[in-house]
Amino acid sequence: MNYNICRLSIGSSDFSINSYSYSNDKNLSDFSISEDMKYVIPIIKKAQNRNMNLKFLASPWSPPAFMKNNKKLTDGGKLLPNFKKIYANYLVKFIKSYKKENININYMTIQNEPNAKQVWESCLYTSNEEIDLLTNYIYPEFKKNNINTKLLIWDHNKEKLLNRSIDSFRTFGALDKISGIAFHWYTGDHFENIELVKKSFPNKLLIHTEGCTGYSAFRKKDEIINAEIYAHDIIGDLNAGINAFIDWNMVLDNQGGPNHKYNFCNSPIMLNKNKNNYIKNLSFYYIKHFSKFIKKGSKRIGFSKFSDKIEITAFKNPDNSVIIILLNKNDFNVEYNLKINEQILHDNLDSHAIVTWRCNL
Repeated sequence: MNYNICRLSIGSSDFSINSYSYSNDKNLSDFSISEDMKYVIPIIKKAQNRNMNLKFLASPWSPPAFMKNNKKLTDGGKLLPNFKKIYANYLVKFIKSYKKENININYMTIQNEPNAKQVWESCLYTSNEEIDLLTNYIYPEFKKNNINTKLLIWDHNKEKLLNRSIDSFRTFGALDKISGIAFHWYTGDHFENIELVKKSFPNKLLIHTEGCTGYSAFRKKDEIINAEIYAHDIIGDLNAGINAFIDWNMVLDNQGGPNHKYNFCNSPIMLNKNKNNYIKNLSFYYIKHFSKFIKKGSKRIGFSKFSDKIEITAFKNPDNSVIIILLNKNDFNVEYNLKINEQILHDNLDSHAIVTWRCNL
């Protein structure tokens, strides 16, 4: 599938087997990534054996419990002000520990979903709190320790993407310290918000860091709808100007876990009930249309379409090949002509179908 960027949780998330952090001591003297050494890091190393150019983005779901006002990893809570510097050092230790395992954390978000109080690992930050932590604590500690990890804000839903970005970049000194904005898809398309952020801050990265067919969008028996949710969102995000799109879980068991808070979801690959084999859901193949053919370093190119019955995106790869992806979510076929320079290609796009054209210029 040519995947080249992976998201990791800093400590546990709801999809971990259990809740944990890397330290329970105020001096961080007991800091250890031993929990990650059980499963997470061995899987990463297997992936690196296939592709040493993988990049990694990491997100914390919660600071350690002793640093929070509710003294829990779960149920939201706030980072206590007197632990901001210690927490920044905690994140430095995480990145250095992974570096010792030859895993470079290229990007980091400040907090996964900082506006959501969840029964699983979570922590709440206002825009001012997030930017204060980034600019006055995390960024200086990273610089002092020669850590070049790029810092991204928000890491939550798209409908507040523009407002949160404006609030964050308005803070004095923040613009140069923030490399980009991360976001999720769970509250709808909001492609216009992405486009507005891209126009307002053209030099900042825009990365979709999480999306899955879960909650009300999860239709266990309708894999076409699940797959089309991915394709529709990826097309809309790409056309609005994003730099990368990360799925949530690549592989889950037949229940949609493991998840220690029973927040089960769907994924492109799922183990069968006996755990002796696996299936590739339709979303696996839909995502592959994008990840397989749109190469790293490609550029989105202009297009014009005659109808809203077909969704389209187009890219020019570094090898000068042009990739055109067409999606038909309708219950009927759509005939179309595809014109590239003076070449005209005629085809019929079946109902509920996706197709990729690769053209050499």
